[in-house]
Amino acid sequence: MPSHPFTVALIDLDGTVMDSAPGITGTLALVLTELGLPVPSPARLLEFVGPPILDGLRDIAGVQGAEAQRVLTAYRTRYRAAGAFDAAPYPGVEQALREIGAEIPLALATSKPESTALRILDHFGLRPLFTAVAGASEDESRSRKAEVVERALLLLREAGADTARPVMVGDRSHDVEGAAEHGVPTIVAGWGYGAPEERAGAIGAAEAPADLPPLVLGRAAAGSASDVR
Repeated sequence: MPSHPFTVALIDLDGTVMDSAPGITGTLALVLTELGLPVPSPARLLEFVGPPILDGLRDIAGVQGAEAQRVLTAYRTRYRAAGAFDAAPYPGVEQALREIGAEIPLALATSKPESTALRILDHFGLRPLFTAVAGASEDESRSRKAEVVERALLLLREAGADTARPVMVGDRSHDVEGAAEHGVPTIVAGWGYGAPEERAGAIGAAEAPADLPPLVLGRAAAGSASDVR
């Protein structure tokens, strides 16, 4: 059996597997408008893609407390009905994940509610790629990326996977920071929504999905892959 630098890979959803910005930003803008709240600029709305929605409402829209919960409830209702499927897998991602998953187990690790993530994976036929699917709880008591990473590792162990050397693959700083809380290194998905400064602390970056398997499996990197250590 070949030896790899990592024994399992945790994969982010939004901005890594799925180009999901249209459904997220469109649904959020509609809900904020309906509730009479200011709608952030399109550039700021993109910052909602990836982190927990409540964090974005607080940090970007300035909405907190009961009002934030009201927005979250309305957002989830609309997003589950239609917005979740206003998305598409990034070209080449499925192939890259199949290549990695043929050699080490994969777990989805997303700040989306777990039930929504499962529906998206089923809709796009991607669920069989993952040994485990970890996401936020419905009540948001588990939503921080560190908590999701912890759950992903637990589910992988329960499935019999060796989690001694895990790696995270994600596009945003909360992926890097959340994984780091558990001593898990991160490879940045350069095709996602993260700004260049969000790569700080990552061990490497794949600029295109085809660059990801060499980095995860310890092979010679392809042309546009880069090391950011």
